[in-house]
Amino acid sequence: MTELPISPDDATRAQADPGGPLTADLLFAKLELAIHEHRLAPGTKLGEDELGDIYGVSRTTVRAALQQLTHLRLVEHRRNRGAFVAQPTVREAREVFEARALLEPRTARSAAQRMTPAHIAALQAHIDAEHAALHDGDYGRALYLSGQFHIDIARIADQDTIAAFITQLISRSSLIIALYWQRRAAICESHAHDALISAFADQDGARAEDLMKSHLLDLVTSLDLRNKTSAPPSLKAALS
Repeated sequence: MTELPISPDDATRAQADPGGPLTADLLFAKLELAIHEHRLAPGTKLGEDELGDIYGVSRTTVRAALQQLTHLRLVEHRRNRGAFVAQPTVREAREVFEARALLEPRTARSAAQRMTPAHIAALQAHIDAEHAALHDGDYGRALYLSGQFHIDIARIADQDTIAAFITQLISRSSLIIALYWQRRAAICESHAHDALISAFADQDGARAEDLMKSHLLDLVTSLDLRNKTSAPPSLKAALS
C-alpha cells in the first residue's frame, strides 16, 4: 500500500503538543510537514542525536521516523555520513513535472465530472488557507497547501492508482520547488487555483483540463533548472 503525504488532519496532529514523549509516527509527521513547508531545506543533515535532543526522544524513535521519510524519498542516506533531506537532481525535476503534466490535466477533467458542493467547499478552504499563508509571508506553508489542493483533486477524481502516483510526484515536487524556485513572487501572481475552482463548479471538464495544463507549465517556468545546492540552516534553528 502506498503511503500518502501528510494530510491536513495529520498536519494538525504534527503541530500539536502531545504532552509526553513523541512516537515515531508523530515525529515522522512533524519532520514531513517541516520538509513540505520548506523549514527543512534539501541537503539539511538530519542527525539522529541532534533530533533526539530537539524532540526529547531516543535514537530508536528517530531512526524509525527517518526510515518512514526515506520510504517516501524525502530523506536520503549517504554512506558514512548519515541522513539528509533529499536533493532531487535537475533530471529528476524535469521527469517529475513531465509526469505531472501527463497525469494531472486528465485527472482534473475526471474530477470536474464528479465534483459536488462539498468537494468545492473543501477545495476552497485550501485556497483560503493558502491565501492566508501568503498574506503572512509564509511561502513554505502556502506551497504545502498548494500541493494538498492538487492531491485533493486527484482523490476527488476517484482514480486510486493515479492518485497515488500524483501524491508521490507532488511530494517530490515540494523538494524540487524548495531547491530550484527562482520566481517566488509567481505564487502570488497566479490565480490558477481560483480558475480551476470556477471550472469545477461548472463541472466543465475540458476547461479544467486546459487550466491544469497551463498551471503546470507556469510552475515549470518558475524553476531555475540548473545544478545547484541549497545552504541549509542549522537543524535546531529550522525546527524551532
